[in-house]
Amino acid sequence: MADQIPLCPVRGAAAAASRKRAAYYSAAGPGPGAERPSRYQLEDESAHLDEMPLMMSEEGFENDESDYHTLPRARITQRKRGLEWFVCGGWKFLCTSCCDWLINICQRKRELKARTVWLGYPEKCEEKHPRNSIKNQKYNVFTFIPGVLYEQFKFFLNLYFLVVSCSQFVPALKIGYLYTYWAPLGFVLAVTIMREAIDEFRRFQRDKEVNSQLYSKLTVRGKVQVKSSDIQVGDLIIVEKNQRIPSDMVFLRTSEKAGSCFIRTDQLDGETDWKLKVAVSCTQRLPALGDLFSISAYVYAQKPQLDIHSFEGTFTREDCDPPIHESLSIENTLWASTIVASGTVIGVVIYTGKETRSVMNTSNPKNKVGLLDLELNQLTKALFVALVALSVVMVTLQGFVGPWYRNLFRFLLLFSYIIPISLRVNLDMGKAAYGWMIMKDESIPGTVVRTSTIPEGLGRLVYLLTDKTGTLTQNEMVFKRLHLGTVSYGADTMDEIQSHLRNPYSQMQSQASGNAASSTPPKKAQSSAPKVRKSVSSRVHDAVKAIALCHNVTPVYEPRAGVTAEAEYAEADQDFSDGNRTYQAASPDEVALVQWTESVGLTLVSRDLASMQLRTPSGQILTYCILQMFPFTSESKRMGVIIRDESTAEITFYMKGADVAMSSIVQYNDWLEEECGNMAREGLRTLVVAKRALTEEQYQDFESRYSQAKLSIHDRALKVAAVVESLEREMELLCLTGVEDQLQADVRPTLEMLRNAGIKIWMLTGDKLETATCIAKSSHLVSRTQDIHVFRPVTSRGEAHLELNAFRRKHDCALVISGDSLEVCLRYYERELVELACQGPAVLCYRCSPTQKARIVKLLQPRAGGRTCAIGDGGNDVSMIQAADCGIGIEGKEGRQASLAADFSITQFKHIGRLLMVHGRSSYKRSAALGQFVMHRGLIISTMQAVFSSVFYFASVPLYQGFLMVGYATLYTMFPVFSLVLDQDVKPEMAMLYPELYKDLTKGRSLSFKTFLVWVLISVYQGGILMFGALLLFESEFVHVVAISFTALILTELLMVALTVRTWHWLMAVAEVLSLGCYVASLAFLNEYFALPGWSPGPPLDTEPTGHHVGGLSPSSIFMCQKRRGHRGGLPGCAHPSSTITSLVTLTKWPPRTCSNTWLLGHAQTVAVVATKFVCVTLLHRSEG
Repeated sequence: MADQIPLCPVRGAAAAASRKRAAYYSAAGPGPGAERPSRYQLEDESAHLDEMPLMMSEEGFENDESDYHTLPRARITQRKRGLEWFVCGGWKFLCTSCCDWLINICQRKRELKARTVWLGYPEKCEEKHPRNSIKNQKYNVFTFIPGVLYEQFKFFLNLYFLVVSCSQFVPALKIGYLYTYWAPLGFVLAVTIMREAIDEFRRFQRDKEVNSQLYSKLTVRGKVQVKSSDIQVGDLIIVEKNQRIPSDMVFLRTSEKAGSCFIRTDQLDGETDWKLKVAVSCTQRLPALGDLFSISAYVYAQKPQLDIHSFEGTFTREDCDPPIHESLSIENTLWASTIVASGTVIGVVIYTGKETRSVMNTSNPKNKVGLLDLELNQLTKALFVALVALSVVMVTLQGFVGPWYRNLFRFLLLFSYIIPISLRVNLDMGKAAYGWMIMKDESIPGTVVRTSTIPEGLGRLVYLLTDKTGTLTQNEMVFKRLHLGTVSYGADTMDEIQSHLRNPYSQMQSQASGNAASSTPPKKAQSSAPKVRKSVSSRVHDAVKAIALCHNVTPVYEPRAGVTAEAEYAEADQDFSDGNRTYQAASPDEVALVQWTESVGLTLVSRDLASMQLRTPSGQILTYCILQMFPFTSESKRMGVIIRDESTAEITFYMKGADVAMSSIVQYNDWLEEECGNMAREGLRTLVVAKRALTEEQYQDFESRYSQAKLSIHDRALKVAAVVESLEREMELLCLTGVEDQLQADVRPTLEMLRNAGIKIWMLTGDKLETATCIAKSSHLVSRTQDIHVFRPVTSRGEAHLELNAFRRKHDCALVISGDSLEVCLRYYERELVELACQGPAVLCYRCSPTQKARIVKLLQPRAGGRTCAIGDGGNDVSMIQAADCGIGIEGKEGRQASLAADFSITQFKHIGRLLMVHGRSSYKRSAALGQFVMHRGLIISTMQAVFSSVFYFASVPLYQGFLMVGYATLYTMFPVFSLVLDQDVKPEMAMLYPELYKDLTKGRSLSFKTFLVWVLISVYQGGILMFGALLLFESEFVHVVAISFTALILTELLMVALTVRTWHWLMAVAEVLSLGCYVASLAFLNEYFALPGWSPGPPLDTEPTGHHVGGLSPSSIFMCQKRRGHRGGLPGCAHPSSTITSLVTLTKWPPRTCSNTWLLGHAQTVAVVATKFVCVTLLHRSEG
């Protein structure tokens, strides 16, 4: 029925449509192992699919007609045209397109092509290939300064400061000393350049260390040492054991007898399992290394590409008749950044530098900017608009008299402290302090802050994307359960299995010693004998034997001390004791199974490509010939092996795999499904083990058909799979095994804490489906009450369309999707997939490549509306870590590559809880308070400047000049204001106990336009009270109004800090006292700014205004002028401050006794203003609270 369902539905009755949908979902099968219907082989035209939109609302599933009346996807995503499109973002798109076009013109990338590489002769290469050097630096000698300056001045805040500072070089616009503008800006730039220079130098040192590693290069004259950066395509490179492979190579020879070796790929794909690589048989058979130059051979390699799991090439030897051609696949390659785990290998270089798989899967690091910085940048723009509006109002009220445009610009400079440059200084210093606090926290030892620009970002995270292997798990498998159907053995009953094994092998040894010479191959398989109920001992023996034989594990013995690599061929030089044996395999599950069989008495002692040997509990060595090997694939979800017992000549086909794949292969039983579910709920990874006895005739028939299928050119994979499936029928179910992948310490409570904090967790792993779902359940990433929706593998738009609609019907369901299916969905339904995935509680993506991990992160950033964090421990996680807003690396078994590339480095996954709940939350709240308080400090002094200019006929004269302005932002208020980085609203223990406190931070309520407007109102209120209070209350002391108002301003700021603090620290009190003491001590040196200006008479009246006075007139001059004339405002009939300036000559001729009024009295009278101000501020804060 499912084959007849079209992708484009036809209008009809609701019942008919319901039957169609029911048929579709019933055809979907119970699980991922169900047979796929052929409904996808129908129509896949874009027009039809556009008429059937994804049902993004629940009503679309309940009401049939709504499915067809919903707007098509093409109309929903219809782009705006014309002027509306240009205004709504089209201009940005055009600019980006033009810039990309110019960059492509300037940096034309060389087209990647397939290549022919001659062995040992790099000069024969037809094209020039990139150098084999690793470069993680962001700049070079010429681009460092321009690049750093661009990164700084692309923000409006810094660009504004630069323009204001440059304006002071114009004499007509100069209102203060140059150092009052350039000193803070220079300090910020100097700190930034030094920090970037240090980071760049460290990257340079790391790159130099890697590029300078020495390797042995095989030449006609013998071995020579060559640096990694000097390796070329075509070189023959010798790589020793535990040495990093410097470039992508084709595996030619090895010192291992079997012609194969193991490599560790943890820095490439994140898997700590060792991969088996096979040397080219033609070169492995050569007698000596030097014979590689005596043959004429070349390798044809495909063009460089991203896929690390596939390779196509050929090896050709021309000096033979006929020429030898050998196909090359992924098992014949050695990718760069992998480690040789066994023996010594020799390979020919085919890709170098930027063309290697590891570099192509690594994205360029980006300069990360915290969300708080972006929000402050927006507030800065709002302040600039207010600045411009205030300046226009002042010039308008002035009546546009004279050169009004110059006065407008002067007002812009006078009010420029609305946007204080100290904002950047305080925030950068605060970030450094947060980093220091994180690294000094004894609760998270070993934590390193590598990027000091985004510590506040840890307090605003919404999505956490995590790796599995080595991050959530220790990647250490432990055998936990063996189930035989009627009896189950756990960790506390393993001794019973040993006793069951001891008896059968003792009997076998006695029988073998009695009639070893008369043993002949059986004519019939055991399966043809009458079925009898086996004893428990017999069933245990069969199960353990199957587990010990059905695997791809190889025992490795370390060479004796002092034995060279060339001597490893001799078995006499090997130590075959149990203590010297280690197991190597492509999966840690298989190692755990073989280690368990060793613990119960059946030990794997040796193995090569054709045979393996087992040692029984009695010490007898059993030899088995490996006839065929069927490796595990993600499609088949099982692996098998055909074994011949050398002692009895019995042929047995063993197979093990996932329950979804094996349930239809084994004979009928009533316990497998139930026990698999029980083990899965315990967090165990299950494997079903089965066998089938074969006669010699059956195997010969199979071998002939299998060989023909492997030689076919067309549809080889399908034909091979069909032949193997002919054996997979009515297999005898032997046992069910349960293996536990041990989780990292405290993973479950940590994930629970993150969920309670409102953080959604996505797991991106390169492992297979069964492993991913098992770890998700055992770690409680997916709770026991939540369902898991396994997204079926899709290859076309139609399949993706139907699968997305199927997932849309699920509620509170975790999504499990493969990397290949993700690519298809992103190609056609990117927006819909992200929306649906973000609605679920968790997402698991398996078989993910490094580039796919980074792409998922980039998709979440603009569409999910929240900040992302990526955490991993391997080299395959570097791209994801660098793409995320916050990258966290774990130093683990997979090396330090992820840790070095991350913004924050931790030693255990559980440390992320305290890193986010305590330090992330505190950093954000402290920076939000610090940023708003610094802006308040600039707003209050700008308000006082506006009041002063308004009272005195809108004169563009600075109220406070020179050192007063510099001291106000630094010496007098910097320490108390900066001490806010020590403030905390709750104790760390409470923040860990109640992670729900973290959830409020994601809404950004600590720093928003609402809180910003509250601070603006407080600043305007305080500035107005201070200035008007000084003018009204101290009318008789006009000459000292500057000193009085400035003193009141300093005391007000100190009081405001005291009122803002929630938890006092002893350094806060020290900062308050120190700042007040510095101001009192500096009063003796501030006569120039507080006293009369008679000591520095201005220039003639006909000169243009210069310097920091208007015509040499200071604020005190204007105050004194108004006092002599008897006016508080301006002079009668004067419409411009120039009329007030005409009294300057009279002022300079005043007798000295006029200036000797009681100066300290003015400061004493300040107490009245301060007391009034204190009461008002207290009442305001109480009402606000």
